[in-house]
Parts: sequence; structure tokens; C-alpha cells
Amino acid sequence: MSQAKPWLDSYPEGVPHVIDASQYVSLSHMLEDAFAQYASRVAFDCMGKRLTFKDLDTASQQFAAYLQSLGLSKGARVALMMPNVLQYPIALAGTLRAGYVVVNVNPLYTPRELAYQLKDSGAEVLVVLENFAHTFECIQSQTNVQHVVVTSVGEMMGFKGLIINWVIRHLKKVVPKWHLIGSCNFKNTLHKGSQSNWIRPDLQGDDIAFLQYTGGTTGISKGAVLLHRNILANIFQIESWLEPGLRGKSIDQLVFVCALPLYHIFALTACCMFGIRSGGLNILVTNPKDIPGFIKLLRGLKQFHIFPAVNTLFNALMNHPSFTKINFSSLLVAIGGGMAVQKAAAERWLSLTGKPIAEGYGLSETSPVACCNTPLIDGFTGHIGLPLPGTDASIRDEAGQVLPYGESGEICIKGPQLMAGYWNRPEETIATMTSDGFLKTGDIGFMNQQGYVKIIDRKKDMILVSGFNVYPSEVEEVVAALPGVLECGVVGVPDDISGEAVKVFIVKRDDQLTEEAVNQHCKQQLTNYKRPKYIEFRSDLPKNNVGKILRRELRIKS
Repeated sequence: MSQAKPWLDSYPEGVPHVIDASQYVSLSHMLEDAFAQYASRVAFDCMGKRLTFKDLDTASQQFAAYLQSLGLSKGARVALMMPNVLQYPIALAGTLRAGYVVVNVNPLYTPRELAYQLKDSGAEVLVVLENFAHTFECIQSQTNVQHVVVTSVGEMMGFKGLIINWVIRHLKKVVPKWHLIGSCNFKNTLHKGSQSNWIRPDLQGDDIAFLQYTGGTTGISKGAVLLHRNILANIFQIESWLEPGLRGKSIDQLVFVCALPLYHIFALTACCMFGIRSGGLNILVTNPKDIPGFIKLLRGLKQFHIFPAVNTLFNALMNHPSFTKINFSSLLVAIGGGMAVQKAAAERWLSLTGKPIAEGYGLSETSPVACCNTPLIDGFTGHIGLPLPGTDASIRDEAGQVLPYGESGEICIKGPQLMAGYWNRPEETIATMTSDGFLKTGDIGFMNQQGYVKIIDRKKDMILVSGFNVYPSEVEEVVAALPGVLECGVVGVPDDISGEAVKVFIVKRDDQLTEEAVNQHCKQQLTNYKRPKYIEFRSDLPKNNVGKILRRELRIKS
């Protein structure tokens, strides 16, 4: 099996066995090529405000010039803390074109979480939506951030944006007060950049493009170092993989429904970067939790072709009474990723839309797509598909030996999309790699004789909530800091809505400790998806002979 690659024989006709991304030396090179080739096309649409490829070219160059004017060294880290708004692709492209590294930040982070990521990455610049500026204000002094850009949802939307901002600030009241000395707004950075000279940096494939934070295979959050060539490789892999589904179709421009957050690696590569590469139009959904608003948007689209989502979003849409009024006739492929697609959800989606969900698999460490079902499937398969072109996969036992077809072991991945390692954590990098260069994913599965891979369990303790990694050790550390807690253990439990949910078992130090007190404490310290959904008080917790809490036993008994 180590020599054979059975999945190659299962590829749809015309899909190459390997990819060649050498036509571009960097992501900046690819971006500039797309800007020139598709100048007149609309690249991004957010709430009806459109940004053409030419607009994106001009604005990102201005932002790049602004960043360079700050005197940052090549490879400096720029943190982007925004939902899906027009400023994101501008700041993303501008950061790369300036020769700097993008650090994607979840805007819902608590001050503690944000402080950790900014300190660990060494970010010197932060671009943050005003809704979350107060979070940074709390921890500004703990970071290395020297330059802060604060933007608003409507800042790039003209007069309409003024109305949107007024509603957000005064009616919905979701912009807490903040005060950041020396900060500037986004438009101001573009104006400053227009007055400065942009110098095209000498970028190569081995330069760092992103620090994409993930829990990896052990508790503490780490920055996966993704090089320009890693992301380029995955873009070309996705492109070649989707080609059979596009073959023979007369489509002037691919339309992507981008409801997943661009700071998440799935949407970053599969929507934003691949969308730009293909000259596509990304419809940005700023708040996908507003299901009625999302459905209204979908009903208003003349056509859309590619719809990546997670299982929870598919379910939420289907459970709305107006879902059946959406016209899915133009949909080519719905891609399920980030978390397992449940059979019931996939079958219901197929019955309601007439289109299957093609499940894929990947990690931040693999840029992210490693395996995927082909766009030619006609129903739910129950597996994660085949390794993408140029990707090698093997199933290994605890000793690292490759197992025969059909036997279960740890899924290991190797390919051009594989990260260079974890940021400033060489020991963690070594621990997660095999001696022959495969990433140990921590997921348990098997491969059949046709090369199809199926996940059956998770080796690591990581909990996957709606596509986001939650590590028990982090939640345990937060809960244990509550004075009334003697000890605690955290596990993931099945959840119909989010796939998994966080459950904490607590042994009290103080009999007066309440569930409400635990909830309030976690609300202050953890972003929403990390908070325990279930709390259970116990007199003791199962431990091994050295006193380590046995999470596996807690999972069994929960």
C-alpha cells in the first residue's frame, strides 16, 4: 500500500494525478494575474455593494502601499479580525502584495483568546471591525501591535453603508464603546496608500503567506505556517477536482455563496482564493446566523454554482419554511466540510434541492483540502472521498506502520498543500509528523481498495463544534480557574445541531457553586463555540494510576 495509490484509478476521466502550480511564484503573482485578466468582472458582492477585480486591484495595492509606509520588515504579521465584509479581501490581498503574513483572527474571541494569538504571532498590525474593537482595547498593552485599523460593516458601501452602520450602532446596538488612541479607519489607510509608493516585493513560493491558528493534535493553539506554494497548490488541486463537474457547462462566471467566514481556512481557500483564481464572483454573507436574511439573499440570486457549508448550516437552512422557495437549478456542487456531514442532512438536502452534498476533508495544516468526493456523485457516500491530485494518504498503526486496505488506523496525509510546520514550535511540528513526512491527522479511519477514505473515530481529544476545533485542555484550564472548582474534565458529546457539543464534568470545591456561575465564568473567558453546553457535577472523576483524568471514560459514561 505504501507504494500503490489506488485512488488514482478511481479519479474521474481527465483529472490529473499531480498538479503543477509553477506558473506562479507566489500568491501575489496569482492575484495580479487574475486582476488583469478579469478586470471588468465583479469579484465580491456584500449586501448589494459590488467590488470588481479592478477595484480590488486598486484598493489592495493602496493598502499594500499603506502597510509598506509603516516601515515593517518583510514577513511582518498583519492580523485580520473581521467577518465577511468587503474590507477583508482588500486587506488580505494588500497584505500579501506588501510582502507580509496574514494572521486570521476569529472576531468572536474573548480578550484572553485574542491576547494569546496576537502575542504568539507577533502581529504588528491589526485590522478589526468596530464591533470587536473593545475586545482588543482590553488587552492592547499585552501585545506587540503598533498600528490599529478600525473599520465598520458599511465603510466601503457608500451612502447605503451609512444607513447600515446607523442601524448596527443605534438600533441593533452591537457596537460596544471603544477607544483606541492612534487608530485610523480603513478608508484612511487607502487614502494614505494612494499617496505612497507601492514596491512589489520579491516573493517566492517558500515565503510565509498565512499563520492559520489551529489546535493541531494537542491542546494549545498553534499557528500552522502556510507558505505561498502550499495555498497555490491547494487552489490548483481544487480547480482540477471540480473540473469534471464544470465540463460541458456554459457558465460565464462561477458564483460562490460564501457564508462560511473567510478567516476560516475552508472559505479562505475554497471561496476567496480559488474564486479569485477562477475569475469567480463571491457573494459574501456577513451574518449567516440570520437564516431568514440568508434565505432572502439566496432567493434573490439569479444563479449560484458553488455552495460550501458545514452540516449545521445545511440543517439550519433546511429547517426554515422558506427554504423550498430557493431555486437550486443552477447549483453545480454543494461542498460539505469543516465537520462530518450527517447522512440524514445529506439525504434531506438531496431530496429538497435535487443536488447532493460532496463531502470533503481537510485541516488548517493542509491548506485545507486533502480528500474530497468528486462533483459527479449522485448521493450521500458516507466517506470523505479520494485524496486530491498530488496528495498521498495512508492509514497507519500506533507504531507508524502502513496498514492494509480495510483496516482502521490513523489517517496520515502528505502533499504540496502540507504546512511547513507550526510557528515557533519545532517540537510540536516533530510530534505531529511521521519520519517520512506525513502529517498525523489524529483522525481514525480506513481506506478501501479503490482508495476511498472513511473516518470512523477521532484519536485526539479535540472536539469539533460546527467545524471549529475546541480543545478540552483549554476549556478545562478556564473552568479550573473558577474558585469553587476542585477539578474538571471536558469531552465532546454528540449534538444534533453542531455535530458535537462541549460537556464539562466538575467536582466542586465549594458546595455553593452553581451551573449559572460556571456559565457566566465561561462566557467571559471563552468564545461561544468553546463554552460548555452541558455541565454535570460529580463527586469524583475517573483517573489512571498517575492521576490523569480519563476523558475516554467520561465520554463513554456521558
